[in-house]
Amino acid sequence: MKLDLQSIRENSLAIDFLAKKLVEGFITGLHKSPYHGFSVEFAEHRIYNTGESTRHIDWKVLAKTDRLYTKTFEEETNLRCHILIDISNSMLYPEKERAKLYFAIYSSAALSWLLYKQRDAISITTFSNQIIEQTPVRSTSSHLQKVFGVLSNALDKQPDQHSTNLSSVIHEISNTIHKRSLVVIFSDMITTEDSDKDLAEALMHLKHNKHEILLFHIRDKSTEEEFVFQEVPHLFIDLESGEKVKLRPSEIREYYIQSVQKREQHLKELCGELKIDLIEVDTSEDINSVLNAYLIKRAKLG
Repeated sequence: MKLDLQSIRENSLAIDFLAKKLVEGFITGLHKSPYHGFSVEFAEHRIYNTGESTRHIDWKVLAKTDRLYTKTFEEETNLRCHILIDISNSMLYPEKERAKLYFAIYSSAALSWLLYKQRDAISITTFSNQIIEQTPVRSTSSHLQKVFGVLSNALDKQPDQHSTNLSSVIHEISNTIHKRSLVVIFSDMITTEDSDKDLAEALMHLKHNKHEILLFHIRDKSTEEEFVFQEVPHLFIDLESGEKVKLRPSEIREYYIQSVQKREQHLKELCGELKIDLIEVDTSEDINSVLNAYLIKRAKLG
């Protein structure tokens, strides 16, 4: 499903409603997490044997067939998932649509619903230069509603004077997650506070604590990667620093594209070295395809 931002705003569609809609069709193909725990998934029926517990008798089948069958279950591993969402100024781009922020929030909402249906525990953390909101990691329906509340609050994020400090947030999260978990990060990876070394050390901190990391690198591909703008003078504003420069796109397009490619290649190499799943996503993409890519990657770790 593709996000229709105008429809969402005009109709004030609830985030929980959209999350459920986004994961339709995925429920039957839920992934198995790589960790051990207790939750179950229906597998098949078998004939009831006298003396067994009646707990799992399928009464509906009894009514239809007049025979006793029990439901057998296969153990489904249980996952603790911490979702980190960058809601810094650069995520408010493009200014009118806030496409990167919306993409990250609704992807997180869909993923939260998917995890909840698997009986997995979820935590949401929103951040910019520091943690803004954070929930505990739980799997109850009431907690899921709290998660949706935090995500709804993030949609109203207003520009501020702070820049992204991803490494600091990751270090802080690393110090608070005491059980092996999956850490999912949604970010455009645009930061003025972190050096390459800072980011590498932060991600290594998570890996040292035996956490799995899935990084969704979000960008508006046509403008942020390919630098496609109408060939007239533009005033470009750095949303992180506030710096402004007026020029024609063609004056810096080649240099800009080379710089972006170099930065993205470095990120790919870093994630490759640390065995971090890096998924590059464009805000124009279908969110369902992103979640599908996530499920495929997670299945490989099973």
